[in-house]
Amino acid sequence: MTSTPDFLDGNAAAGDLESLFGTDMTMAFGRCSGCGAQMMLAETHAYLDAPGTVLRCPGCDNVLLSLVHSPTHMWLNTGGLDYLKVPVPQ
Repeated sequence: MTSTPDFLDGNAAAGDLESLFGTDMTMAFGRCSGCGAQMMLAETHAYLDAPGTVLRCPGCDNVLLSLVHSPTHMWLNTGGLDYLKVPVPQ
């Protein structure tokens, strides 16, 4: 019997991230502060059943980014990323 993972790929977080940044963030590139792995946000593991959206490193499972929103505010934590490089919209 095979089990399915409890996460989706980072593309599942595209809508929430675009609502905050105003551009497609799936091609944004970052480095995990836990293991040093570099990846596009599309390649992360997305957990959407938490109170908000959580993106984790596919290599070490470190929390890279969390986004929580209410009707009036959005909270973004990128503490698990050394950097986030965002492509300039063309």
